[in-house]
Amino acid sequence: MNKEKIIFFGNGPLADYALAILEKNFEIIFHAREKADLETVKSLKKDNPEAHGILASFGVIIKEDVLDLFEPEGILNIHPSLLPKYRGPSPIESAILNGDNDFSVSIMKLVKAMDAGPIYYQTTLKNLPLEKDKIYQSLSETGATWLSENLGNLPTPVEQDGKNATFTQKLDKSQSNLVPETDTAEETFRKIVAFQGFPKPKYAFFGQNCIILEAHIPNQGETAVLPLECKNGQILAIDKLQPEGRKPMDAKSFLNGYKK
Repeated sequence: MNKEKIIFFGNGPLADYALAILEKNFEIIFHAREKADLETVKSLKKDNPEAHGILASFGVIIKEDVLDLFEPEGILNIHPSLLPKYRGPSPIESAILNGDNDFSVSIMKLVKAMDAGPIYYQTTLKNLPLEKDKIYQSLSETGATWLSENLGNLPTPVEQDGKNATFTQKLDKSQSNLVPETDTAEETFRKIVAFQGFPKPKYAFFGQNCIILEAHIPNQGETAVLPLECKNGQILAIDKLQPEGRKPMDAKSFLNGYKK
């Protein structure tokens, strides 16, 4: 039995986790990674009109001449939020920063307007560990698994209610420096989680600039090895960090090397 053909669009962890599932179930005839690849997509789609389009975190605007080639089904976008909430480039990070404990994924038809297309499928995952990579993996694999099971018999998509849309922004390096004097321990912890990879959460201990890699909110009575005092005297325990120009190390090793 021949596998259905897929033209895949995507970059980064969401795309990587999705592709690992999809390539087990479909024939990936092309992986578009950048804008220049869209010319190849046009040619391949004309030669393989039956090929489906699946996208996960492509980061490039796809214009109508390409979108039209995949009608009426459309290019199917794995978007990690409960659309119309968190449209835009940083839905997972925004959900983490906003204090969410549940995380969602939507399968939508790509349209010209950003993340505004009709929805084929949505679900919410509860009680995920508050670890950025784990959230990316869980949502991406959930979306890709649904597509693997339903691509041949898609339901009728449901239009979004644009009046309830919220939008996210690109993360940038200006957000890197932690400000525990104005943020609670919970807010600081969520920034550390959300900014892993990029823009990288930073703080200076003993005059040494560091990327903060892991932290936790201590239990009552727990003494933090490397405490970070936050708003209202709250304490966040720093577990792992990377001094500028050095390798990552645990809090105890850092104290042994840098505390005067």
